[in-house]
Amino acid sequence: MNATTKSLSQKTIEIIKSTVPVLEQHGEQITKWFYRTMFSNHPELLNIFNHANQKQGRQQRALAQAVYNAAKYIDQLEVIMPLVQQIAHKHCSLGIKPEHYPIVGKHLLLAIKEVLKEAATDEIINAWAEAYEIIADVFIKVEAQLYEEAASKRGGWKDFRRFIVQKKVKESDVITSFYFVPEDGGEISEYLPGQYVSVRVSIPGDQYTHIRQYSLSDTPGKGYYRISVKREAATADKPAGIVSNYLHDHIQEGDVLELSAPFGVFTLDMAKETPIVLISGGVGITPLMSMASTAVSRQPNRQVTFIHAAINGNVHAFDQDLRRLAEHPAFSYHVCYQSPSEEDRKHPYFGKEGFIDLSWIQSVVSNKEADFYFCGPIPFMKTVYHALKEWGVSDENIHYEFFGPAGDLTK
Repeated sequence: MNATTKSLSQKTIEIIKSTVPVLEQHGEQITKWFYRTMFSNHPELLNIFNHANQKQGRQQRALAQAVYNAAKYIDQLEVIMPLVQQIAHKHCSLGIKPEHYPIVGKHLLLAIKEVLKEAATDEIINAWAEAYEIIADVFIKVEAQLYEEAASKRGGWKDFRRFIVQKKVKESDVITSFYFVPEDGGEISEYLPGQYVSVRVSIPGDQYTHIRQYSLSDTPGKGYYRISVKREAATADKPAGIVSNYLHDHIQEGDVLELSAPFGVFTLDMAKETPIVLISGGVGITPLMSMASTAVSRQPNRQVTFIHAAINGNVHAFDQDLRRLAEHPAFSYHVCYQSPSEEDRKHPYFGKEGFIDLSWIQSVVSNKEADFYFCGPIPFMKTVYHALKEWGVSDENIHYEFFGPAGDLTK
């Protein structure tokens, strides 16, 4: 990274850094214009990008934050390498290719000019064009390596591969699991607990294909991939999930779907033996189920605490699986229901009504030196993050994953 950034002159670096306050103020406005114009000029990219995230503004906010960070750390890009890795994994699962980067660069520069008007001088635009080439080159190289690693694994492949739905299992009132085996009868590659695959579907009547990323929710090495999908109902803030409802309502056992190879950086560190605390909210349970079952089967002496929060027992997936895991001496299981029924109160592992908070976490977790992994809705994740920080858990022991574009838990 350092060698790459040396090709930027000090003057270019200073110009890029001078735009940081502007990007902080106008970043989302720039990225909204960027996406709107790029899709207008290149509608074929709608086969790749998540339309729902576009409508909700999540993708625009995530890109604005990424551009802001790139500008802020343009002279020390190694600082944002974890973010680069995270984005690169998502790009590879979507099938982003080197030829897409010039399209993005062109429209990003146009967006900066359009939003900043006369403030976007030739000097600023030229500096950003130079910087974008450097940043794009970093992504292209990282992604080329990831594609190569995925394809060269035993049972691995590049791009998308056809899989048969071997089994469809209802896990709760809102979550259903789909078990996939390859149509070609070949092997499938191993994955790390916490990783995801992309599912590509063509929905009758829709002009463009849809790609969604779903966590692999079972232990690796079983000869199949399992995803567990929440039916996303319409709310006042967002429409019903196009793909999740299609999978629930129309995809049956024996049907064929296209899957990417597994990717993702939110993974259980199996090289360590430290205690782990897995905290999930709602469908955020899916990557943590893979971590929990893998830890029990492959590191049976490792202390695992599993905390799950749900509205009530009707929407609580994998409860019976977790009860079985809790039979292991090193595994403890705790449940928080927002609105428990009388039956829910009889749950042997029910311990909290309402919402997770620091005092309850401390009552069931004795060691703040453990590694904490959490996933769920953004408000839930913010609550957990701030509770852990208040407790004094170190940053290197805090691990989390956003479903969809990255957000900011620190605010």
